[in-house]
Amino acid sequence: MFARPTTIPDAAQALPGRDEAMQFNPIHSVLGTSMIAPFPEDCEQIVFGLGCFWGAERKFWKLPGVYTTAVGYAAGHTPNPSYQEVCTGMTGHNEVVLVVYRPAQIEFDALLKTFWESHDPTQGMRQGNDRGTQYRSGIYYSDDSQKAAAEQSMASYQQKLRAAGHAAITTEIMQAGPFYYAEEYHQQYLEKNPTGYCGLGGTGVPC
Repeated sequence: MFARPTTIPDAAQALPGRDEAMQFNPIHSVLGTSMIAPFPEDCEQIVFGLGCFWGAERKFWKLPGVYTTAVGYAAGHTPNPSYQEVCTGMTGHNEVVLVVYRPAQIEFDALLKTFWESHDPTQGMRQGNDRGTQYRSGIYYSDDSQKAAAEQSMASYQQKLRAAGHAAITTEIMQAGPFYYAEEYHQQYLEKNPTGYCGLGGTGVPC
C-alpha cells in the first residue's frame, strides 16, 4: 500500500495508542468457543506470528485439540493499536494468532510443526509479497517449557532448511507480552470470506 519501515521503532518513536481495549463478539465463529479469558483449566496458550494473520489463524483452528484461536497484535509498544496503526509500522507490533489448546489432546510439538511448515521463516520483515515489520516470523511463549521446545525445534528445522538450500531462520522467540485483539472483522476472516486473501506459503521442507 505504501512504504513501511523495515525496522521496529523503539518505544519513544511508537504511536501513542489508547487505553480502551477493542470491542468485539468474543465467540469464535468456527469453534463456538470463547476467544477471551478465562479459558478452561486444562488449556495452555501460545502466540505465533507467521505473516498475514488471516491465513495463519485458519491453519490452527483446524487442528484437533485446539480450543480457540484469535488474531491480534503483539510484540510491540503501542497499547490497543488499530489495524491501520499497525500497518504504518510505527507500533512495533506483529500480526499474530493466539492459540489456546489442550495439551492432553494435542502436543505442543504439533503446533510447532504447523507453525514452521506454514510459512517461510527465513524472510525477515516480510512473508511472500507482504512486506513490513508486522509480517515477521515469531513465537511468543508462555513458559520455559514452551521456550525450550521452540528453541529446540528451530535448531532442528534450521539444519533441514540449510540442507535444502535455504537461508538462516529469522524467527524471533520471545516471552509473550500483552496480546491486543484485532478488530472483529479480522477474527476468523477466511471463514467469513472464503475467497479472501491468504498469502501464506511454506518452504516445502517438512518439520
